[in-house]
This record gives sequence, C-alpha cells and structure tokens, in this order.
Amino acid sequence: MTTQRDDLPVVVIGAGPVGLAAAAHLTERGIAFTVLEAGDRPAAAVREWGHVRLFSPWRYDIDAAARRLLTDAGWVEPEPDALPTGAQLAGDYAQPLADLPALKPHVRYGARVQAVTRLGVDRLRTVGRETAAFLVRLDGGEDIHARAVIDASGTWRTPNVLGASGIRARGEEAVAGFVEPALPDVLGADRHRFAGRRTLVVGSGHSAANTLLSLAELAAQVPGTAVVWAIRSTDAGRTYGGEAADALPARGAIGTRVREHVEAGTIELVTGFSVAALTEAGGRVVVSDGSRDIAADRIVSATGFRPDHGITSELRLDLDPILGATRALAPLIDPNEHSCGTVPPHGVDELTHPEAGYYAVGVKSYGRAPTFLLATGYEQARSVVAAIAGDWAAARDVRLDLPETGVCSSDVPLDEATIGSGGCCGPAEVAAPAGPAVATGISGGLLASPLTLRPVTAAGADRPAGDACCG
Repeated sequence: MTTQRDDLPVVVIGAGPVGLAAAAHLTERGIAFTVLEAGDRPAAAVREWGHVRLFSPWRYDIDAAARRLLTDAGWVEPEPDALPTGAQLAGDYAQPLADLPALKPHVRYGARVQAVTRLGVDRLRTVGRETAAFLVRLDGGEDIHARAVIDASGTWRTPNVLGASGIRARGEEAVAGFVEPALPDVLGADRHRFAGRRTLVVGSGHSAANTLLSLAELAAQVPGTAVVWAIRSTDAGRTYGGEAADALPARGAIGTRVREHVEAGTIELVTGFSVAALTEAGGRVVVSDGSRDIAADRIVSATGFRPDHGITSELRLDLDPILGATRALAPLIDPNEHSCGTVPPHGVDELTHPEAGYYAVGVKSYGRAPTFLLATGYEQARSVVAAIAGDWAAARDVRLDLPETGVCSSDVPLDEATIGSGGCCGPAEVAAPAGPAVATGISGGLLASPLTLRPVTAAGADRPAGDACCG
C-alpha cells in the first residue's frame, strides 16, 4: 500500500447501525473516513420497518465503540433489557450516533453509490492492482477515492421474488400493483390496504410470521378481513419453531401464536405451494402453483432478501455460489446448518476477498442467509477496522457475545417491551462459552439445544426485524 493511498479515507457505504459502527471504530482509531448514505437520514432502511419490534434487547443492539462515543457525549443508554422498535433503534441510537461531532461532518446523505472499482484498473488487470486506490462513483457522477471500502449497504432494496424458481413467476411484473413488500404496517399506516380484504402471505420466515399475526389481529377488528398463508414446505414446522434443531430466539413464542391462529381457522394455511404464475382477474390477483389457485386482494411477499453485488462487478470477489457470501463465511452461516445463535464468531479473515481492502459487512455479508444478528455485524465492523489499522492481533481476536447462543425460553408475554431472566434473547438456561471464541468452521458452530415451547396466552406481538432473527 503506497503512502498516497494511505492518506485517503476509508469509504463506508451505508449509514445503518453496522455502517455507523464501522465509523465509530474508525473514529476511535483516528482513521479518516466518509460514510455514504443513499437515504436522507441515518438508518433510512430501518425506519421503513420502524413499526417492527426487534427480538433482541438493547444490550445486543448497541456497538461497543458507538456506546463509548455516545456515553462520552452525555447520551443516556436505553434500558438494556427493553426490546426496541425499528423506529427507536433509528431515532434513539443511530441518529444521535450520526450526529456526534466526530461523525457528522463525515456522513453524507443522498449519496447513492453507483459503482466501486480500482482507480485506473479494471477487473482483468493484475499489475498495479494492490497499490491502486479504490474509486467510488456516485449516481450524480462524482468520484471519491478511498484506501479501503466497507460495504454495509444491506439487502433491504433487493428482496427475493415470489417465483419459486428464484426468478419472477409468470405474470409477476404485471400484477406488481397487488404486491406488498415484506413487513407492511398492517395495523398502522398501511391498514387501509388490508382491512376488509383477503390477503395472501407468501414465505415462512420471521417477516411472514410477523405479518400473519398482524393480519390476524386486524381480522378480529374488521369483518371481512381474511388471511391466507402459502408456503413451499409440506408443513409449517420451520416457522412455528420449537423443533430440536431450532434455536432461534422468540421463534417459539411467535410460532405458537401463528399455529393457534392456523388451528382456529383465522389463518388459512396452504402447504406445498410454489408460486408459478400470477394473473389479474376481476380486480383480484390469482396465484397458481400449476395445479391450485389462490385468489387474493393483496399479496405480501415475505420471501427474504438477496445481496446486490452489481456495484462491485469490477472487483475481484470470491463468492459462495449458493449464498452469495464469501466462501470462507458461507459454511459458518448456512441456514441449513445454523440458526442466528449458532453462527460462530467471525471477522476479517472470513470476510476477505481477493480484492484486498474491500469488505462487505452486516446483513449484506450474509448473502441470502436469513440468520444475521446486529451483534454479529458489530463484531465484523470492529475486526475489519482493526485490520485496516494494521492491528491484526485485535482483528483476529474475534469475540461474539450472542444471546446465550440464541437459545431462549419462550414464555415471555408478547405484549411486553422488556425481558426478564427467561425472556426472548435474554439469559437462558444454556450458558454461552466464556471468553473469546474461535471461528472453527466446524459444522454446527456454537452450542445448539432444543427449544422448549411454553404456552403463550398474552395478546399483542413483539415483532422481529424481518428475517434477521435478533435484529
């Protein structure tokens, strides 16, 4: 790395919680940086699901460096066991963090990144690549040069399609006006689009469960409101949770309530349904799997998200062909093997690409895996920044304080905004390993234990942040 390149700032793409965590660590290490945020405020994407309550309490939602900077500025930390909404995460944490004098002059809003490449070097050229600065081009045509790039742009803008084959189903574009993205505010701002109508929810993750519970509550309030839930699996056990391999926090509590609504007939469950075609008929949309049709007034696409690597097409990335994460990280986060709480600690070594100096962190680093935790993203940011600073001992000392390896009892009332000793993502009966843990790559990762379901009778719902199980 040349002296001239060392004098350039680090560019952080995205001013969400993880991007701002990277900025906080860069601040503490005295490294110049620029944060580029496409929205008009910090955590712009989080604010779009502001009505949703995270599964994880504040103690897991605040980055360590950010906490230190905020505390020094007189910030009063929220109650650590309280479960914040997306709006609270953005307004009570991300906003004051971005407004700190050490960060604010270096955070640019309305700055959408169009491409990231090497200055004067395309993907084919090897000679001079290692010493060339990064060139970050914005939509308006402005070019910014950087010594390194930390991509925390997330996946919120690139949801998966409804089509079961991974591409749009036949007719999907033509009926776009009937389709809602994940996590609509069913009981709030978007209520008018669902009240008294028949809604089809497609998907089996946290986004689907959240929306189903809200729609069921709306159905109890407004006559004529109907809820249909279509999944590709032949049973809903993955969404219900509580199976021996399911160690997701609060999944049992949410899943129990969804199951109760299905058994009561409030939610009509259609299993083994793969969306193949959509057509408009009589002011409704008809969804077909080739042999069965479901007619609905609205469709909620809760099929998850995928990363967009288009802006880095001229960089040399080594991506797992299945998940779209780095090849080193993919086996550690594979949703076929891991829940969010069984992902091993990982840092710069697992996030490194052949393109030295470019790192995707946060939910984008997980590709299509729906097992991301904010705490995981914060540790990624800390490790990457330490590596950029040349502190490889700190970079490789990866530690991850997961909420008791993701195993929680599920008897917390869902209308409570705080948790106690047995609450969601709080202390559980399985202790986390003490001290630093090492990302070994061993199948199964950290400890995993069966999740015992307990009856949940309270009304209301603490809602998960999309398909990232603990926020």
